[in-house]
Amino acid sequence: MVATKIVKPVLKKQKPASSALKALNVAAMVLPGLVVPVHAAENEFSIVFSHYKESERDISSVETRVPAGGFIPVDSKEEVPSFKPIEVDSLHVKAKLSLLDRLQFTANYTEDTWSGATPIATAPVGARGNRVVRTNGVITGASPILQSDTSYFDTDLNPVTKTGPLNAPSYNQDSQLVHTMVMASPETRKQGDFNLRYEWNEASVNVGGGISVENDYESRFVNWGGTLDLNNKLTTLSFNQSYSNSTVSATFDHDAFGYLMTYGYKDQIVRAETDVVGDSNTIFGEREDWSTSLGLTQILGKNTLAELSMNYTNSTGFMENPYKAVYVFFLNPAQVTPGVYSAAKGAYIEERPDKRNQWAWNAKIVQYIEPLDAAINFGYRFFHDDWGINAHTFEADWVQPLGRGWSVTPTVRYYSQDKADFYHPYLISRSALTNNQAVDYGNVPEEYFSSDHRLSGYGALSGGVVISKQFSKGVRLDMGFEYYTHEGSLKMGGGGEGSYADFSSYTANAALTVDLSSMSSRSSHDHSHHVDHGAPVPAGVMSAHMLTKPGDWMVGYKYMYSTQAGDMLHGNDKIADQEILNYDCGGRQCYVAPKDMTMHMHMFNIMYAATDWLNLMVMPTFVDMSMNMRMLDGAPAVGGVGSPDYAELAHASHEHMTGGFGDTQMSALIKLYDSETHHFHLGVGVSAPTGNVEIELRRAHTEELGMIHYGMQIGSGTWDFLPSLTYTARSGKISWGAQARGVVRLESENDVGYREGDLFQSSIWGSYSPINWLSFSLRGVYTTKGALEGEYNREHQPIGPMDSPGSYGGEYFDLGFGISAMIPKGDLVGNSLSIEWLQPMEDDVNGYQLERDGALSVNWGYAF
Repeated sequence: MVATKIVKPVLKKQKPASSALKALNVAAMVLPGLVVPVHAAENEFSIVFSHYKESERDISSVETRVPAGGFIPVDSKEEVPSFKPIEVDSLHVKAKLSLLDRLQFTANYTEDTWSGATPIATAPVGARGNRVVRTNGVITGASPILQSDTSYFDTDLNPVTKTGPLNAPSYNQDSQLVHTMVMASPETRKQGDFNLRYEWNEASVNVGGGISVENDYESRFVNWGGTLDLNNKLTTLSFNQSYSNSTVSATFDHDAFGYLMTYGYKDQIVRAETDVVGDSNTIFGEREDWSTSLGLTQILGKNTLAELSMNYTNSTGFMENPYKAVYVFFLNPAQVTPGVYSAAKGAYIEERPDKRNQWAWNAKIVQYIEPLDAAINFGYRFFHDDWGINAHTFEADWVQPLGRGWSVTPTVRYYSQDKADFYHPYLISRSALTNNQAVDYGNVPEEYFSSDHRLSGYGALSGGVVISKQFSKGVRLDMGFEYYTHEGSLKMGGGGEGSYADFSSYTANAALTVDLSSMSSRSSHDHSHHVDHGAPVPAGVMSAHMLTKPGDWMVGYKYMYSTQAGDMLHGNDKIADQEILNYDCGGRQCYVAPKDMTMHMHMFNIMYAATDWLNLMVMPTFVDMSMNMRMLDGAPAVGGVGSPDYAELAHASHEHMTGGFGDTQMSALIKLYDSETHHFHLGVGVSAPTGNVEIELRRAHTEELGMIHYGMQIGSGTWDFLPSLTYTARSGKISWGAQARGVVRLESENDVGYREGDLFQSSIWGSYSPINWLSFSLRGVYTTKGALEGEYNREHQPIGPMDSPGSYGGEYFDLGFGISAMIPKGDLVGNSLSIEWLQPMEDDVNGYQLERDGALSVNWGYAF
């Protein structure tokens, strides 16, 4: 589904649209994996959560489990290893504000974390000879591990399978293709961008920019454009242009460079100078993209609107996906038997042209259906590039109001494309593989080649539905679901890729939009009870405010950041690496320690005042974490006596990342006492285990993944009880308060065998307000948390203290410095913003842990 905005075209001097039709103006813009509300509000805030998951791929023909160094017949019915499909959790936060009368600022933040298996290459099943051989028992890792076994082809170059005894073999044709799948540890992408738009009566201009960052990819971009209204605003012309500069830094460990042919990138490969195991390489590449689009929107009648647009993009530079490879089979001119060629094989990182020109033409018509008070959209898009791809997209959606603020939008989309000129599932060379083939691409039969199935010929059909609810006071909730199927047989005109590349996926998402302009205008006659949130409270204090009027709502967003770096601690003492070496890591010495760790948490809360003494609140969370390792001084050489093998430490040099939906808190706040000066309330809640505790870390040379470090899981995995008691007070410009809160685990262990320790935290603070809307605070915090109980009941290889349940929890003392502001008037009256930095003062840790650097909390809220 593509971007869609539903409107009812209205001619000048026409009667205003009905209230039901106005709801169409806030219909969702539905994208694969994302629901982003479209709204003409001048000031708004929105947050979107999305989950994407692919179906499993059929790889049973090639990924057969075998003993280490062993072999089994091709037709063996041995158990097939499980490759978890790709999953992506996404967060999108948007804020739009009017800075001046005609100047509007929009900021977006997007974050997504993906994990699971992805295809890296394609090969014929029948090209593997009569045995399946695997180094250390598996094909997995950062790339396919190639084998030295011989493949066979007939004189028509069809792959055949060799069966039977060695002295009397037989050959059977088998042209089935399969993907080689590889697993990866979780990775996170973050993007921030902004846009400034200035409007005149009949024209507008805009300029923006942003950056997208991943572990191995970074893109920086700028854009500019404008619109011009003509013909009494019945016609609108638009122009937009953008430029992006992107950098690829794809790091491969020993799994990859032992098997992948990379000579074509010899000038772009840099060997790591410092590394846990001293064996990794990085391929660097840069690309530039220029894009220009022109658009025309025309009102054809009181109920009909049409849109036409065209886009041109010029791309140059590093266009390859460095994690995709192509198998090349080199035929031996000497036939093994009459009619059969033997062939050695190699895998080459794909080679794409370093230039690409893309054109796209779009047409859409929007028709309002007055008897049903609904709107229907039809769209068509044609795409063409100089890589040989022609693509067609047909889409339609129907926006139907249901009354009482409800609407439903079913959608359908069909897509078909031709394959790229250089797409090949695999290649065959009529020359033998020579000893210097790894440094000589001369015998590869094509200059450009890729087996990426996204460049093949295929069709895709998707359908979905968005359900929207418009609440009073400018709040809207959108819930969407889409199912997508990708099949070669769906290609328009036939000739698509084989069924081995077929897969399906689904996307579920939810979006909440707050129209700040609408809320402030509706309550401008009496906003005093919204402006007064009580005594100011530091941003890091949880559940500290209550709503005072039954029926009131509050929405809020809290961002929390924490970082650890520096020395390793034992208790409250700094220790040397030698002591950590002797710590128990799974019955042997430890060999690495964390160098740094960061955590980012995004929390969105919705609070409702059921009565003047009872508030109900729900708070979903989105979390991402990263950790870097270092080799301990004095650790034995890899492969030495008592040391872990090379494979166990190979991936410790890579940044470990996790992210996704965290646990969800549901609480009730109960007023105990309230006067002009003093306020007490009790918090009673539970935390639902919606955060993942089954995140795995890819290990080299094993078909299983190992569980990642305990502290990198993004949930507790247990139902938890959340009690709290909060006191606040205010007298003139001085305010103060205190809170005691806890986390009590309600289960003995989670699904993977352990339980986090209970937590208790107490805070006391004071603040001063030099003016009535601004305050400064100082807070003291004491926290104690127990060590983990139990341990993983799944495969786990400890390599450092962060893999020990005993190295979690402790006692912590912190000092917080904060600032809080409440907007007292104007369109944004009632919005509050607070920031606090928490500085560690003393740590007394369990086991061996990295010292803390500090934590930041940013809290925005609006009550209405």
